[in-house]
Amino acid sequence: MRKFIKYSVRGILLLAVILAAVAFWKREQLTRLMAVNSLFSQEKIVNNFSNMDTLFLTRPLDRGDGEVSTLPTGNAATLPDATDDWIKTRSVTSLLVMKDGMIVAEDYFLDTTPDDRRISWSVAKSFLSALFGIVMAEGQIASLDDPVTKYAPTLAGSAYDGATIRNVLNMSSGVRFNEDYLDFNSDINRMGRVIALGGTMDGFTTGQSETQYTPGDKWQYVSIDTHVIGMVIRGATGRSIPELLEEKIIAPLGFKAAPYYITDGEGVAFVLGGLNVTTRDYARFGQMFLNGGRWNGAQIVPEDWVNASTRASAPTAADRISYGFQWWVPKGAIEGEYLARGIYGQYIYVNQPLGVVIATTATDKKFREAGISDQNIAMFRLIAQSL
Repeated sequence: MRKFIKYSVRGILLLAVILAAVAFWKREQLTRLMAVNSLFSQEKIVNNFSNMDTLFLTRPLDRGDGEVSTLPTGNAATLPDATDDWIKTRSVTSLLVMKDGMIVAEDYFLDTTPDDRRISWSVAKSFLSALFGIVMAEGQIASLDDPVTKYAPTLAGSAYDGATIRNVLNMSSGVRFNEDYLDFNSDINRMGRVIALGGTMDGFTTGQSETQYTPGDKWQYVSIDTHVIGMVIRGATGRSIPELLEEKIIAPLGFKAAPYYITDGEGVAFVLGGLNVTTRDYARFGQMFLNGGRWNGAQIVPEDWVNASTRASAPTAADRISYGFQWWVPKGAIEGEYLARGIYGQYIYVNQPLGVVIATTATDKKFREAGISDQNIAMFRLIAQSL
């Protein structure tokens, strides 16, 4: 009996040593996994959204050697009375309003500051769409109706085999993908753990094997479609997304602070939601789109792509918000009214006829509840109409 106990104790001690060694060896991955599990906790979410570079692998984007392109300030606007309650209820962390190219309102909440580079979540999709339009205009991508496998051949045999570039831009790839953020085992949360553990996003994407619809037949919001757009751009140009975004958008716009991307273990940018930018620079990007893709006299994004990408073109249901090429078009939109939108309340709202851009960040844990998005859009419209 004593001998059994002695060997059992030795076994337990050996197992403890092995576990400790594994924990030390994989400490960075385990730290990131723990960060994912507490990323949206009430006591950490505001700080986390301003400091994603302390939680994940990242890649800084060089803003170039040019001067910061200053956003001019106009006469301060008095925002509607309802704005204050909306800011508190929706856990807004920043709100910046531009009218006719000038800042007329700007404020930061919950101890955030103008220098915080806030996580974009799916607002990043609209940045990638802009980059795609530039690359296509340069002739490196022939047609929206090319199959994605032409530029990303590793997708052959996957669920994306048969989908066109237009399909993934429109979120109508037909790929089966569970986007439920509240389901621990959903595809979107499994993807988050791939990022946390330093896995490969390309591998995760090529591993998608099931389709739910014929490509182009039905709109279904599938974030992994955006990664495929990134694969297509990389395949067509032979360059990384951060490198291209630095050169073609970040530097020309004169961003105030160098942005950064969350990356996977291979250094591939998390293009569907991992871009981190200051609120002023989110507004700057929106203003460039309001200007038809122009900034300081230079054409950054082709005007025809600005118009095409922000027009409702996806096969969405008639009673729902519409979708273009990685931009949203709200119900009842006037021509030139559209928005970029990310989970937890990140927005860039553009109203071209009224000359208004609104950039806002938030940590709204109720963002998925019915009617919340409509309430946010109604607030943006109220602000725009009040100026």
